[in-house]
Amino acid sequence: DGSLVECSPYTDPELFYSVPWSYGTLGFLTSVEIEIIPSRRFVRLDYTPVYSLEQMVETFEREVERSDSANFVECLVYSQEKAVVMTGNLVDCCEPGKLNEIGQWYKPWFFKHVEGFFETGPRTEYIPLRQYYHRHSRSIFWELQDIIPFGNNVVFRYLFGWLVPPKVSLLKLTQGKTLKRLYETKHMIQDMLVPLPDLKASIELFHREVEIYPIWLCPFKLPAQAGMLSSPSNRDEMFVDVGVYGVPKTDRFDAEKTTRKIEEFVRNVSGFQMMYADSYMTRDEFRAMFDHTLYDRVREKLGCKGNFPEVYDKVNKKARSGPLKDLQKKIKKKLEKLVD
Repeated sequence: DGSLVECSPYTDPELFYSVPWSYGTLGFLTSVEIEIIPSRRFVRLDYTPVYSLEQMVETFEREVERSDSANFVECLVYSQEKAVVMTGNLVDCCEPGKLNEIGQWYKPWFFKHVEGFFETGPRTEYIPLRQYYHRHSRSIFWELQDIIPFGNNVVFRYLFGWLVPPKVSLLKLTQGKTLKRLYETKHMIQDMLVPLPDLKASIELFHREVEIYPIWLCPFKLPAQAGMLSSPSNRDEMFVDVGVYGVPKTDRFDAEKTTRKIEEFVRNVSGFQMMYADSYMTRDEFRAMFDHTLYDRVREKLGCKGNFPEVYDKVNKKARSGPLKDLQKKIKKKLEKLVD
């Protein structure tokens, strides 16, 4: 109804906990107050190469579950046998000779730099904080190698490295129908949240179905609270974001069938699919993955039906091209009346 509402865990907790993952289907989020921590100049980054899937899972789990765990934990998986586990901590100074300004235009792409530690062994570096946060930006993780195969060449980096990365909006603007169709059918971008104990099975599944490398692993703590992401055990749990971005190497890849098979696995282990990615689940499958109990109650309370689409209709690939378009037209007309 256009009213301004403030919510927190203590004032209107139902609305507060239903907003995350609702994708703008409860109302318009105009401002957010977030908790921050003190910033420091550098990240002290320790690289640990591992040479088997079992060693990778063991090392990653150990670093994530330590009582004195690092500020940052990340893993790049280069094959079923090879990965590099990285742990980072915020510091104010760095050791002489160990500074790596990885964000400079002439530097190797970060994922290529990390791959080099299979040859050199474990290593410690210090990266300026801002450059650490953008460590994957210049190569758009590793997507740029498919767009500019020679982009990491030392000559290209020195002469033209300052030109990358190209803006994603520019890439979409210059993308024709044929290229767009090819991108949709021969390319995968997915982030799946799976319980930490199911990490090994997840890596094996992605290897079997798409064989895309590197794979990005990042820990995610799921709190025991109400909302779309519900903890299966009703207590805080550690999950892993398994990020897969690139061109599948398997001949049997089919965008819809393969993604549905992966979605089924994620549902069976009580995991979640990041909603930005293409989803092919049915509405019932989607509601089985995401707990709609609180979400439905808040939508009913706020009178969202007919004014805002359900989250499924915004994120599901097939639903977006159907009823959502009709609803968008209806909302547009209502907004035009409000402006008039």
